Amino acid sequence: MEDAYARSVSEVLDFFGVDPVKGLTDSQVTQHARVYGKNVLPQEKRTPFWKLVLKQFDDLLVKILIAAAVVSFVLALINGETGLTAFLEPSVILLILAANAAVGVITETNAEKALEELRAYQADIATVLRNGCFSILLATELVPGDIVEVNVGCKIPADLRMIEMLTDQLRVDQAILTGESFSVQKELESTVSTNAVYQDKTNILFSGTAVVAGRARAIVVGVGANTAMGSIRDSMLQTEDEATPLKKKLDEFGTFLAKVIAGICVLVWIVNIGHFRDPSHGGFLRGAIHYFKIAVALAVAAIPEGLPAVVTTCLALGTKRMARLNAIVRSLPSVETLGCTTVICSDKTGTLTTNMMSVSKICVVHSVPQGPLIAEYGVSGTTYAPEGVVFDSSGLQLDIPAQLPCLLHIAMCSALCNESILQYNPDKGNYERIGESTEVALRVLAEKVGLPGFDSMPSALNMLSKHERASYCNHYWENQFKKVSVLEFSRDRKMMSVLCSHKQMDIMFSKGAPESVISRCTNILCNDNGSTVPMTANIRAELELRFDSLAGKETLRCLALACKQMPSGQQSLSYDNENNLTFIGLVGMLDPPREEVKKAMLSCMTAGIRVIVVTGDNKSTAESICRKIGAFDHLADFVGHSYTASEFEELPSMQQTVALQRMALFTRVEPSHKRMLVEALQNQNEVVAMTGDGVNDAPAIKKADIGIAMGSGTAVAKSASDMVLADDNFATIVAAVAEGRAIYNNTKQFIRYMISSNIGEVVCIFVAAVLGIPDTLAPVQLLWVNLVTDGLPATAIGFNKQDSDVMKAKPRKASEAVVTGWLFFRYLVIGAYVGLATVVGFIWWFIYSDSGPKLPYSELMNFDSCSTRETTYPCSIFEDRHPSTVSMTVLVVVEMFNALNNLSENQSLLVIPPWSNLWLVASIILTMLLHILILYVGPLSILFSVTPLSWAEWRVVLYLSFPVIIIDEVLKLFSRKSHGFRFRFRFRRNDILPKKDLHDK
Repeated sequence: MEDAYARSVSEVLDFFGVDPVKGLTDSQVTQHARVYGKNVLPQEKRTPFWKLVLKQFDDLLVKILIAAAVVSFVLALINGETGLTAFLEPSVILLILAANAAVGVITETNAEKALEELRAYQADIATVLRNGCFSILLATELVPGDIVEVNVGCKIPADLRMIEMLTDQLRVDQAILTGESFSVQKELESTVSTNAVYQDKTNILFSGTAVVAGRARAIVVGVGANTAMGSIRDSMLQTEDEATPLKKKLDEFGTFLAKVIAGICVLVWIVNIGHFRDPSHGGFLRGAIHYFKIAVALAVAAIPEGLPAVVTTCLALGTKRMARLNAIVRSLPSVETLGCTTVICSDKTGTLTTNMMSVSKICVVHSVPQGPLIAEYGVSGTTYAPEGVVFDSSGLQLDIPAQLPCLLHIAMCSALCNESILQYNPDKGNYERIGESTEVALRVLAEKVGLPGFDSMPSALNMLSKHERASYCNHYWENQFKKVSVLEFSRDRKMMSVLCSHKQMDIMFSKGAPESVISRCTNILCNDNGSTVPMTANIRAELELRFDSLAGKETLRCLALACKQMPSGQQSLSYDNENNLTFIGLVGMLDPPREEVKKAMLSCMTAGIRVIVVTGDNKSTAESICRKIGAFDHLADFVGHSYTASEFEELPSMQQTVALQRMALFTRVEPSHKRMLVEALQNQNEVVAMTGDGVNDAPAIKKADIGIAMGSGTAVAKSASDMVLADDNFATIVAAVAEGRAIYNNTKQFIRYMISSNIGEVVCIFVAAVLGIPDTLAPVQLLWVNLVTDGLPATAIGFNKQDSDVMKAKPRKASEAVVTGWLFFRYLVIGAYVGLATVVGFIWWFIYSDSGPKLPYSELMNFDSCSTRETTYPCSIFEDRHPSTVSMTVLVVVEMFNALNNLSENQSLLVIPPWSNLWLVASIILTMLLHILILYVGPLSILFSVTPLSWAEWRVVLYLSFPVIIIDEVLKLFSRKSHGFRFRFRFRRNDILPKKDLHDK
């Protein structure tokens, strides 16, 4: 029944055909179960394991690699190759792909946990009226129409419509669903509001929320998926994970690279058609296969096989650094997404605030000489911890607050007129409440005021253990005053009272809404000397004015405290006793902002990141909190920057677009509104981070580009998130964004390094094929260079230091290409040199080397017809391993020098020297040691078709390799001089990689 909140009690009962005195009959239960289903969140269909595995291979580059591996293996068999060499290349490629697939499968299975943990918020049991009798049943057995009884501490088992109040009031904590700071008072009357949100449905008890005060009966109107919790589940199921900006750019780069590879492979094959019939191949078909093998080698050279592994390693290193900042990353790619975040939608309750009600103001009558003199005191502390001080209006701390009569009586009333519990949880290391947050705030106030009697009281309290300290002062007053009778809170009186006995003296303490309590007071307790004086019209007006200021301007939740001496021996209270009270004081409380939030939000603004505060609280309360945070001081007022959910929905679409661009505060929201906000911002090409801690935040957290959950938040929010703030500190987000930006810069550097290296390999094979000289590099040698030689320095580039001004730059655009036109030209130049140097090393050995045959160049070009001609040299010279070893070593050494070029995109090596990244230096040394190992260790040299080099050959290798540094220094100089050097190559646009909108689906 979707509109139960708008129907009267009798209409709802008639709809389900239930008698409120007897409940449903067994036959009705069976019928309703068949019509409405069970009270369980249905199990969502899991993706079969085999589909998850196959999904990991659904990538163009991966498919090309698999094809290359298969073709390589087939060609090896056709050529009659056996042993390790035939299987090595395809085996290594497939092992790498299998490892990446395993990581992908693990990530996807973790994502499904959020939906499972949503079940934890369903109640286990319920007290149900059936066949005229109450019984305790499993909550899963409830059906719509069941009459359920709820009381304090009870978790609501389904969506219920109130039908009968068994106490004066019923209050429910529904913060996990709506994010409201305070518990909500429920009522029986129907709601007439149109477009009612959860907060407006004051007669509905939502599944998973908790009763904090009172007792009532209600009828089940929604079960399972048809509850508020069920709608959150559906919303999470509908949310598809968006690819991160870097992932999209890498995918686009993969598509671009695949097209280039395909073109070059076909070109190489076509260029060599004339050589298919060469006698050395033994026929046209074998010649075609030979050059097809060269094309496959070209594909292997062009694809950076190590790129996925290096990206993963760099992101993993970033997560380790972020963990030290208390930001625990659950999804590796989200590390990089932080770097281009443009909007942070922050939940207010529990994120910007502590979600712990605290008394911040006390207002008492100091004295009444000629007129009322009102004294105000401030109270520090923003949590439930009994840590904080009381200070006067001038800011001076009171050493022993309990020596002042009004503060002493406020502490007594707060401790005694109270039904909540404050305790220390050693497992979590924090103080927890049971009961109303406002009542716990009063308990904490009593602890901060302390006890009278001796000067060392504050320091003596600090010597107690945290468990003892939690309610030490409260327990003292409870031992001094024996509770005799309690007059519960009711909506008409708006107050509660408790009768206590102390040493043959009976006294009644009362607390409640200021307008109700002050109107019943006839006397006032003065704070200067503890005297009691009559309440006058002037004093009453002054108190009401001060209350209006606290509740209106400062938007504090106010309570008035009073007391009354009762006749000795009285054993019960009546409403008539709540007259002729003595006013003690006013207390103002709020859900306080976190102290570090202001600085963090200002840092976000400096970094070009907009913060939108999102909350279920009402507009005025939220605006007040935002002003207290101080991060919105640049706004003269909130007009045009602050909207309730209903106000925003009523705007025309064009005005909604404008409002989104100016919005700083979004109030009275429910889960669907948060998700809608994220989607609307994403449609404007914003990269959205969503913070939150409640179940209500989970759909929006999952939908956002990066979802951030609080460490103290619900398991559902954490499981739906990409990152968890272990310290619940909004400021940690700023440090995480800086780290994300640095990681992206480093990722960009090693991607560029690998691109230029691979261009070099492609140029090498392509030039050799065009010139008609023997293969310069064997496929197994290319694989070694790609995986080991490229991989280690590329990973070490991830340790490049963070730029000092990383948080002063505006967020990069998500559509920004990883490699722009000018940069692609730079790395094309570098890559061309790498390839040409490798070919020159190969040719040098044949023509000029003292240890080589010193052939004329024409003989080298006609090597394939050697067996059909008479020559002065043996044809076996073309099988010698020296030339390919020189080529491979040139390729390795030139790429080591090129790694040093990537310490910075534009800064010279004279400014940022190699030792600024010792990890890179170490990786270069290790790479060279590994290369020397395969050259000089017998079995390895045979495996990789290499041979030891002489010192003369090493000298040539160095001569050919070092110029790459000089070339890149010149290109960097051009970049610095021209601020990016807009080189367009006659391209239609500046990016070599295609651009797409971030949120295209």
